[in-house]
Amino acid sequence: MKVAYVFATNMSSTFKLATMILPQLEQGIHSAEVVGMMFFDDNIFCLRQGDPVGERLAKIAKEKNILLMVCDQCAVRRNLAEGTFEQCGLGQVKPKGLVEGVQTGCFPQLYQALASNPPDQVITL
Repeated sequence: MKVAYVFATNMSSTFKLATMILPQLEQGIHSAEVVGMMFFDDNIFCLRQGDPVGERLAKIAKEKNILLMVCDQCAVRRNLAEGTFEQCGLGQVKPKGLVEGVQTGCFPQLYQALASNPPDQVITL
């Protein structure tokens, strides 16, 4: 089964991702194939360059071809992307200060990025 995770609730990346999902992916025991992860609000902070969770996640994402995407508007608001609010949703906002491989976007970019390897289920945490 292929899954995509959406980290939308408070602390879902620092608790559920960092202490459950990521260790399982690293150990090869997660069971489901993770094809993508989308981060909203303060959950994007774990993807800053130098953050231990983000660096570990970037490594495993590269190995397993997992899409890592942050909400472009959330990133602009937190100075983790270059662009304006008017560019959000258009694929024009670029990541800044985030771990290697992270993309910025909104739902149109997420759908496009997952189109070639769609999940069977999307899980919102």
